[in-house]
Amino acid sequence: MKNKVILTACIFGLLAVLCGAFGAHALKAHLTTANLEIWHTAVQYQFYHAFALLFLATFFKEENRYALLSYYFFSIGIVLFSGSIYLLACRELLHWDWLVIMGPITPIGGLLFIVGWIMMALAALKKA
Repeated sequence: MKNKVILTACIFGLLAVLCGAFGAHALKAHLTTANLEIWHTAVQYQFYHAFALLFLATFFKEENRYALLSYYFFSIGIVLFSGSIYLLACRELLHWDWLVIMGPITPIGGLLFIVGWIMMALAALKKA
């Protein structure tokens, strides 16, 4: 499981670098300043939680259900939080007004991040 967590972190980290570069170069001329800031927020949170996943991998030397739950909460949180923000930032550019439905998904992803951090804390307490 440890290698799966590390691989997941690497994929999310790689995608964060790509999204950051894409926003800074390809989207800069096409998005408003506000939407570029929104895009940047998605990249930041994706990076933060990719690093959290790397640290979480240290908890997998033995079976730890809290660490496993944290892995799932962080991973799904990245997809929902950052993914929805990426789409919302590009809504005007894509002319996809229906993307407004993604708005409520963002806080669900944020809630999953919070629960993921709580699960990681419980995983640490279990190891102590």
